[in-house]
Amino acid sequence: MTLTRRNLMALAAAGIAGPLLAVAFAPARAAPGPHLHVLKDPGCTCCEDWIAVMEAAGFAVTAAELPNERLIGIKIARGLTPELASCHTAEVEGYVIEGHVPPADIRRLLAERPDAIGLTVPGMPWGSPGMGPETEREAYDVLLIRPDGGTERFAHYPAA
Repeated sequence: MTLTRRNLMALAAAGIAGPLLAVAFAPARAAPGPHLHVLKDPGCTCCEDWIAVMEAAGFAVTAAELPNERLIGIKIARGLTPELASCHTAEVEGYVIEGHVPPADIRRLLAERPDAIGLTVPGMPWGSPGMGPETEREAYDVLLIRPDGGTERFAHYPAA
């Protein structure tokens, strides 16, 4: 049936024009992005800032707060050494994301699917996502963590 004014009036009289038009003109919704589950210490506010960056980038994020002792145990169990650690640990599609990793690098990891434990930004570099303005960023690397515990540079962000 062609949607003419006459047909629309007939549908309105039948009480079904509203739902049809609502469906026809509903804004397209983007599919939810990859799901990140974040484990963090309850007192860490920069983790909340990183979560906000991830949500703004389209990731679906859930978070759980754990005492620091339990969080450290999970990091060790997932293959993270103290030199690779940061303040929070996330998991996305079987990969570990440690610290303030930029969303573009997580998306690249998921697209390329390397044989790896995941990505890390060790420490908490100023200007990384959730750690202050990018315009004042200090240089940092995103490291790919291999299954044997070795690392290689996955991305580099120069000082701003």
